[in-house]
Amino acid sequence: MKTLIVLGVVGAIAQLIDGSLGMAYGVTSTTLLVAAGIAPAAASASVHFAEIGTTLASGISHHKLGNVDWRIVRILAVPGAIGAFLGATILSNLPAEVAKPVVGAILLTLGLYVLYRFLALGGRRPEFKGRVRTGFLVPLGLVGGTLDSLGGGGWGPVGTTSLLSSGRVEPRKVVGSIDTSEFVVAVGGSLGFLLGLGAAGIEWGYALALLIGGVIVAPLAAWLVKHLPARVLGTAAGGLIVVTNARTLLLWAEVPASLTNPVLIALLVVWIALITWAVRVERAARDDDEAGSSPSGPTATPAGVNAPA
Repeated sequence: MKTLIVLGVVGAIAQLIDGSLGMAYGVTSTTLLVAAGIAPAAASASVHFAEIGTTLASGISHHKLGNVDWRIVRILAVPGAIGAFLGATILSNLPAEVAKPVVGAILLTLGLYVLYRFLALGGRRPEFKGRVRTGFLVPLGLVGGTLDSLGGGGWGPVGTTSLLSSGRVEPRKVVGSIDTSEFVVAVGGSLGFLLGLGAAGIEWGYALALLIGGVIVAPLAAWLVKHLPARVLGTAAGGLIVVTNARTLLLWAEVPASLTNPVLIALLVVWIALITWAVRVERAARDDDEAGSSPSGPTATPAGVNAPA
């Protein structure tokens, strides 16, 4: 019972991150399940079944708030589901001793990508012109869906970052569209795991706990997407993924504790420093915005003086 309660909290936190950033529910949940000793295929399967409910709730919430571009959802969802089914089939047939380092490496890479996205690119303010091409969305869905099942997450890190970097879709609609299309991706991945593992190979209790926690906070996450500093939360989520999967890989490689512990401590120190830096940058940006909008700010025009044309 205690484990299920913890998983419910994990599901809530993961959904809060995912619904606000458009990524990291699957990566965060799968990372913690694998770290707890669950086989990678069973962990990813549990997360995908939970996501059927959480993404449905999240999609409805985003739709009500006008955060969804339905053209993107229509084009992206089907290739994503096909990719997720293929990824689930591959992972279900991998031996556990092979799957663990493979999944750990994928998750670690995705965690680094999340960190990069919100540290290096988080301050970018692109102009959103035109629309994303179908020729870009279809392969994006296939790649994102495949990685999503193989790594227990990846739809958000691949899809959200790619759409944001395109500069053609405003951030809130990127997050809403990725979260909404993920419902179809979760169904595709779940079917693949069900066929590959069988009902007995899926941790249904874990899936239910993750589902309940995620559904409870889905409306809050959709609302926060307009207000939460994405850089801070993205940095926190990415760091958690990196540290946890680094530990998984070090243990798998049987690295001595005398080396493992200093490495993990160093990663923790770097993670905390990055979060601190992200908070300072957000505060500085907020102060600059407030100063620029005040009457005495640098953009103010003295009385009686016409503004330049």
